[in-house]
Amino acid sequence: MNTIEKPEFEVAVIGAGPGGIAAAVKLRRAGIDDFIVLERADEVGGSWHENHYPGLGVDIPALAYQYSFARKADWTRVFPLGAEVKKYHVEVAHRFGVHERVRFGAEVEREEWDEDADHWKLRLADGSVVTARFVISAVGAFVRPKVDVGIPGARTFKGKVLRPSSWDDGYDLTGKRVGIIGTGASAVQIIPAIAPEVARLTVFQRTPVWSLPKPDFPVPPALRRVLAVPGVQPFLHGSALVVIDLALRLAIGAPSSVVHPVMDRFDAVCRSLYRRYLTYVIKDPATRAALTPDFGPVAKRPTMSNGYLRAYNRDNVELVTTPIEKITPTGVRTGDSTLHRFDALILATGYEVFSDPETYRPGTVLGRNGFDLAKFYHEEGLQAYQSVSVPGLPNRWTLVGPYSWTGSGWHAFVEMTADHAVRAIGETRRRGAGWCEIRRDAADAYHRQVHQRGESLRYYLADLNGHVPTYYRNSQGDTTYVRPSGFFEASRGNRRFPLDDYEYRTRADATVPA
Repeated sequence: MNTIEKPEFEVAVIGAGPGGIAAAVKLRRAGIDDFIVLERADEVGGSWHENHYPGLGVDIPALAYQYSFARKADWTRVFPLGAEVKKYHVEVAHRFGVHERVRFGAEVEREEWDEDADHWKLRLADGSVVTARFVISAVGAFVRPKVDVGIPGARTFKGKVLRPSSWDDGYDLTGKRVGIIGTGASAVQIIPAIAPEVARLTVFQRTPVWSLPKPDFPVPPALRRVLAVPGVQPFLHGSALVVIDLALRLAIGAPSSVVHPVMDRFDAVCRSLYRRYLTYVIKDPATRAALTPDFGPVAKRPTMSNGYLRAYNRDNVELVTTPIEKITPTGVRTGDSTLHRFDALILATGYEVFSDPETYRPGTVLGRNGFDLAKFYHEEGLQAYQSVSVPGLPNRWTLVGPYSWTGSGWHAFVEMTADHAVRAIGETRRRGAGWCEIRRDAADAYHRQVHQRGESLRYYLADLNGHVPTYYRNSQGDTTYVRPSGFFEASRGNRRFPLDDYEYRTRADATVPA
């Protein structure tokens, strides 16, 4: 009689960023202690560990950027800087016994469902294999930095090349001629941070970005004492979520005959007000015009900064909007034949995002009966039941999946998706099943509902603002970044989903009854 190979671990969590830490804490609270967290870096924190560029900080208040089970009252600023945010995640991981379960330097390159053994084989970059009965993918929203920046000659530059995700803290920019390609969220923080120290800073912009004032200030001791009172932070955070929830519900729930004109008017009014704001902030009319968006405020990720726009008033900062022709060994040549020479070049060109089908490589996530996640997403579009579960992938959940962001802070929604995964794992164990898998009919019904309810979002992002590049709209024309529901509906969906929406099976391929 053949013996069935037992997996090394009951659960494997991929990634030790905010989502991975949340999943590990939820597992321990559910009494599931046989798990491992696989992390490619050498410390927890995800992007807060990998990123440490000048000016790094959160773009939402700390009150909304923390775990519900580990609230922190003594943040130094309303919008903390990167080092403090990283420290918070490291401390949480130690406090809840997660850090000791992390295997660092473990980059998962391939996930394979073993049909015979009913468990997952996770093949790592070093050639080793980790086996686990259940897998929770917590790789986050920004999966990997874009290797190909899409510019000819990108590898020929002989000076110093810097990226937000791999910043060289030992390189001194003082007195250097620096170019930066990109004006996204990272660049908005880097530019005002380095502008005072460099000899010259040239910013290459393809699309302007909305950048609003940031109400940031040190948190006074008296306010910290108030925030430490039990119940105060949950109340304040919950109140903010109610407002966001109502706004999103109105945007997606109203008839298109009502919401489309409102969106048109909203964009027109906001653009008019922003032009007035730029008149107040930017001195040079030509620079002001170049920094003026021709799209709505939430068509791309809006930013908040008190220094980004004002940096262009400096004599040593230049904004270039002429398209780049190529990168040369000495600098950047633009389409008007101008060669901009640099000592250092910063490539702030973005990430491969969870909402894009191109992010998923064929052959990297293989499920039952030859199911390939990348092929499925390319052929049928990005979709997942409650954003976490895909038919064909038994015993596997993704914390940041299609249609997952609800307008809340990251911690709030990775907690709810982690709760979904842990609840499904617990039910599978309770029923004595070998594995569970979301039923195709349940997943299809859910996706039809999500796609239908996303009509207004598609109008705003693909029609009204279809001319602007944004990761809120993917290459298939779908708005798979945002979940077309309110936060509280999403929370209920992930924490109270019908358990029978999953199919529970033994190795004998017989469905296990409730």
